[in-house]
Amino acid sequence: MRSHRGFTLIELMIAVAIIGILAAIALPSYTAYVQRGRITEAVAGLSGMKVRMEQYFQDNRTYDGANLPTPVAAACTAGSIAPLPTGDSAKYFTFACPAANLTASTYTVSATGYASMAGFSYTINENNVRATTATPWGITSTSCWILKADGSC
Repeated sequence: MRSHRGFTLIELMIAVAIIGILAAIALPSYTAYVQRGRITEAVAGLSGMKVRMEQYFQDNRTYDGANLPTPVAAACTAGSIAPLPTGDSAKYFTFACPAANLTASTYTVSATGYASMAGFSYTINENNVRATTATPWGITSTSCWILKADGSC
């Protein structure tokens, strides 16, 4: 009699099926976990912008800078004390400060996701109103930054 070594095809197929089931459960959970971690980039960037915008206002008593006796660069522009986040602090979000919302006494800064964070959009304004303007799962809020698909802040 010969003794056989190794695995049968059935044993290998069962192992592959188990690995497939585990991957089907784990991958979506991991993806959601990574997305929640990346949302903090937007939240941190917008919170930092809030601080810099208030510093700009304290220095100039305006957000736009154009109506000063000696005009200075408006907030949200490069060269001002309140430039928009770029580079490593903006890997998954594009930060913007629309000119239509930048006046002497008001501003709105937005963070819009791209690449793997497409579909996410957050804003903050001079009154510290934090809003979620878009999420891939369709939940929005005008009172907080939503961090999870269940709508929790």
